[in-house]
Amino acid sequence: MNKLQGKAALVSGSGRGIGREIALKLAADGARVVVNDLDAEPAAETIATIRARGGEAVACVGSVTAPDFAKRFVDTAIDSFGGLDIIVNNAGFTWDNVIQKMSDEQWEAIIGVHLTAPFRILRAASDFIRDAAKKEAEAGREVFRKVVNVSSTSGVFGNAGQSNYAAAKAGVNGLTRALAKEWGRYKVTVNSVAFGLIATRLTQPLTSGEASVEIEGRQIKVGIQPDRLKASETTIPLGRAGTAEEAAGAVYLFCIPESNYVSGQVLVCGGGRP
Repeated sequence: MNKLQGKAALVSGSGRGIGREIALKLAADGARVVVNDLDAEPAAETIATIRARGGEAVACVGSVTAPDFAKRFVDTAIDSFGGLDIIVNNAGFTWDNVIQKMSDEQWEAIIGVHLTAPFRILRAASDFIRDAAKKEAEAGREVFRKVVNVSSTSGVFGNAGQSNYAAAKAGVNGLTRALAKEWGRYKVTVNSVAFGLIATRLTQPLTSGEASVEIEGRQIKVGIQPDRLKASETTIPLGRAGTAEEAAGAVYLFCIPESNYVSGQVLVCGGGRP
């Protein structure tokens, strides 16, 4: 189809899970992708898959919360592909607890990765976007650019044990709506996709004991008890968790030309579950 032929895309957190599928989806439609992950190996694996399928991709490895990351991420797209057309703020993780047991570190870590990092990336991209839009307008060309911020149903409806994550994702939705108003003049659409229950390593069923992943030196518990997971799935009208590929499809909708007149929206991708 190649609806995104020649577009340059940033996808944070794209070495694994939903982010990987977003990167593969955009690349399959012609976009050239800057792949990001905390670790070099999963980023390299995503890039290898894209290249094996005939696409173009480069890496920008590191934490989205690092003070120098946003500029480095944006510069990688401009230096490698000559521009920037799509920004997908996807990187993140959950670190849950009830509020009386939640530490400042837990709160700040989740706000940092889910809200401050997207803000910094978008701020870093603003100079290029404004300059490019001005030149295109002077030349009589209408070029649309796309921002898709990954949110969550926790940020729309709240979720017990996730005051940090829910606050961060609600903030992402506010950032989305504000920037849609600021950047409309530059032909940039800004939207959010709020995921419900999606099957990833963070929501895997626990078969025995506890599972954890290491994120920036922290051991973060992941996974859901099978009975709780089953109970959650029974509340979903489609009867199951979504796949990472399906999640990527929802993001893709906001990246293609057919959505050029859709901006400032929060799309719930949750199988019909409110």
